[in-house]
This record gives sequence, structure tokens and C-alpha cells, in this order.
Amino acid sequence: MAIIDRFNSLSLPELYATFERTGLIRRVLELARDEDLGQEDASTPSSGRVNRAGSGDITSDCCIDPAKNAVGHVVARSGGVIAGLAAVPELVRIFAPACVVEIVHPDGSNVPPMTTIATVRGPLDEMLSLERTLLNLVGRLSGIATRTANFAKAIEQGSRSRLYDTRKTTPGLRVLEKYAVRCGGGFCHRIGLFDAVLIKDNHISGVSAQALPEFVHKAAAKARAGTPSPSFIQVEADTLEQFEALLALEPGVIDIVLLDNMTCEQMTHASKRRDAVNPVLQLEASGGVNIDTITPISRTGVDRISVGGLTHSATVLDVAMDVEA
Repeated sequence: MAIIDRFNSLSLPELYATFERTGLIRRVLELARDEDLGQEDASTPSSGRVNRAGSGDITSDCCIDPAKNAVGHVVARSGGVIAGLAAVPELVRIFAPACVVEIVHPDGSNVPPMTTIATVRGPLDEMLSLERTLLNLVGRLSGIATRTANFAKAIEQGSRSRLYDTRKTTPGLRVLEKYAVRCGGGFCHRIGLFDAVLIKDNHISGVSAQALPEFVHKAAAKARAGTPSPSFIQVEADTLEQFEALLALEPGVIDIVLLDNMTCEQMTHASKRRDAVNPVLQLEASGGVNIDTITPISRTGVDRISVGGLTHSATVLDVAMDVEA
């Protein structure tokens, strides 16, 4: 069966809209509001401001006239690939509904330092309530997109390899961080445990290489008989012996073999064997891939290179808001 790759065939706006329809983005943005402005307390009189939850921004309440308007320029002080601006309109509706936002450079743009990427206009007190969460989100996601772009550039030109993320994401931010990987030119691996099968070492602990084909064949048949059918079925191989056992399966039983922590020599051998025995089977390199090793890995003939560090080791891009009252 062919791999169902619906998330990677979408444009960035289509991908964001797909993730937005899950409700996960709205939920995490509302959680961000509650952790910064406080949660509603029925015993506390409401200020009457629609953007306030709980106590609200008590510093702005005591310093800023609610009638005072301003313009906030969201500036990428460090150059890089921008991600996360697609969420800003919803963020504004949650934190600062009297404000309006204009996106100057859309997600996926590679901008030089000190570039204004968006502007926010409206009441200054609302803008200041919004500021830190907006910068945290855009800075985090832009850092992932920028790191992804650097890894993607390191893949050998003309190679068949494509760069993929993993599930090593910040809890609650999974879909946004995977969206950021796409903004940087990478691709989405499975979104969660629910949409694809990845049989890893802990699933097959105690299963010998000789028994592996039968075990995987039964598991794959059970998975494909379920509803909905998985996007793909992948099996991890820690040794070339396990890989050879998986290669003995008839084409179509599994879609991808993950070559875990193998050397480039081992991966090159596996690629040649795959080409000779089952050319439709995809191979994925994984385990400790970094910016120095991704180029030689991309020369081995593997189809996919997954890098957990795209998300778990990204450095936040320096983004600030310059306010003109």
C-alpha cells in the first residue's frame, strides 16, 4: 500500500487550517491566556473588559489609560525563517479583541535581522497583555523553522533524502511545532500515535530476527483492518539482521523501515539491498542525526532522515515588539 502523506501535500495555509480544525491550537492559546492573565474566579467582580480572564494584566490596569491607542511593530531582531504568525489573529482575538493585526512577512519567509514581520494596532493595555505570549510563540516556532531550514540545506543536492520531524515536541504544541518544521522546508512524520504505525524496539522486545517477519505481518494485517487505516506502517531495525528479516516480507506489508543508529556504511548496504529486493520500500535514517552528519547520511540512499533535534533542540529566534504610543 502507498504511504498516505496528506499533511505534506498541503500548502502552509492549508496545513495550518487543517491543524486549526482539530481545536488543539485554540485550546493551547486559551491556556496561554489563563496562565498569564489568570483564570476566571466567580467570587471576584469582573472588570467588564472582554479580553480579561481572572485578574488580567494588573500592571497595565494601574499604568495605562484604557482609551490610549498604540501601534506595535513585531520585529525579528535575528534573521531567520518565520513561523507562527498564522496563529496571531486568533491570539489577538483571545488576548486583545479590540486590536487588529497585519502580517507583513508570512510564515515561511526568510528575513534578515531587524525586519518588521507584523504590526498590531489598538488599545495599548490590550497590546501589552498580548505582547509576551505573541513573542514567545513566534520566537519558539521561528527558531524551529530556522533550524529546520539549516538542516534541509545540509542535505546533499540531488539526494533522494527528505527531512522529517519526530514526536519529540513540547507537550501541547505538537501541531504548531510540526507546522513550523514545514515552514522551514521539512516534512511531517506521523502526527501522533493515532495516525500511523511505528513498531519500535520496545514493541518487538524478545522477538528474534527469525520470528520478526511473522510478528510484523500479523501486526500489519491487524492495523490495516482497523478504521481508519494507518497512514503508513513502519518498523524499526536496530541491526542489519533485523533489516534482512523485514526485507523478506512481501512488498506492501510494510511501507518504511527505520534504520536506527546505523553507520553510513550500514545504511548504504541496506539501501543497495532494498533496491535489489523491494524498491518500493522506503528507508529512514534516525538516531543522533546532527548538522555535521546529515550530509553523509543523505548520500547513503535513504529516503527519509528524521531529526528529533529540529524541535527539541531549537533555539528561540529573537523577536521583539516595539511600541509607538
